[in-house]
Amino acid sequence: MLQLLIFDLDGTLADTSRDITDAINYAVGPFGRGPYSVEETKRMVGSGITKLLHSLIPEDSPAAEGESPFEEVSKRFMDYYSKHLLDFTLPYPNVKDTLAKLGRYKKAVLSNKREGFSKDVLRGIGLLDYFDLILGSDSVTEKKPSPMPIIELMERFGVSKDETVIIGDSNYDIAAGNAAGITTIAVTYGFRPAEMLRDAAYLIDDMAKLPGILSEIER
Repeated sequence: MLQLLIFDLDGTLADTSRDITDAINYAVGPFGRGPYSVEETKRMVGSGITKLLHSLIPEDSPAAEGESPFEEVSKRFMDYYSKHLLDFTLPYPNVKDTLAKLGRYKKAVLSNKREGFSKDVLRGIGLLDYFDLILGSDSVTEKKPSPMPIIELMERFGVSKDETVIIGDSNYDIAAGNAAGITTIAVTYGFRPAEMLRDAAYLIDDMAKLPGILSEIER
């Protein structure tokens, strides 16, 4: 019997792409990079924003005195994004109604977004109270696609591999889940195309279909 559902955030529960795009473009603008489109951002994000930002600017870029270019671009992103987390971010269709039907399960969010930002987004779109625990990139020693944060969640909740499922939109979510030995469910409406999710055990194009998939797994 399933006990724990682990959800990704960006691209799975909420469409955060426009706000992330705006923050990236603000951060990299002084370095002569961008502007990037929302679709470009969707293809780039997933492994953590710091790693992404560092990949977008040259190492020898000029920066403010006393700061490296990587420190400056990261600071610019964090400053902007913290003020614009919810300008355009919304839950995907049927997410809230589906979460309301999953009361018998323990539910956690595992995001490569920082924990504070993750909680602020979930609170802002009315989803925070559906979850028992939120882990972000700064809550764990390793990020997805490492299985380590999934293993940590299973230990915290006292559940086994057979009792745990991860739901995400990214190849990072699926790779982490498979490495941890749990069942993987990919949503195809998020940031990654379906062909990148072929290693998932199940694919759904609407969060409303999740309860049916969970029932199938439990049979």
